Amino acid sequence: MARAMYFESNRSSRDGMVAVGSIVMNRVRSEDFPNTVCEVVAQKRQFAPGVMTRRMTGASEALARDTAAAVLRGERHPHTAKARFFHARSYVADYNNIHYVVSTGGNAFYEKRHPTQVTRRSPPANVEGLTGR
Repeated sequence: MARAMYFESNRSSRDGMVAVGSIVMNRVRSEDFPNTVCEVVAQKRQFAPGVMTRRMTGASEALARDTAAAVLRGERHPHTAKARFFHARSYVADYNNIHYVVSTGGNAFYEKRHPTQVTRRSPPANVEGLTGR
């Protein structure tokens, strides 16, 4: 969990890390993805290259480990809801089934929905300071 948070979020954003962890946990609970955190994070082409092998360092490593423990104890980002996907907020995704729920830590988090049920087609403004501590 800590590795996904560290390599996928803005390393100084606790909210971004919690949101990434929330996505991982949503995937673990989903029938569409593997059943464990390690299997979800290790899936090919789902997370940053080298997520399971590259080295974590510095203060961001400690933040990722502490935040991972909080997510594994049950903390979730209050706006990720059922989202199971995210991409860099700067990326422009041209699909009609993306319903954005929150942007934080440099990423935009979203649910895939039927196009008629999509009400937010663009990533919202980045928000920070919603998670614990």
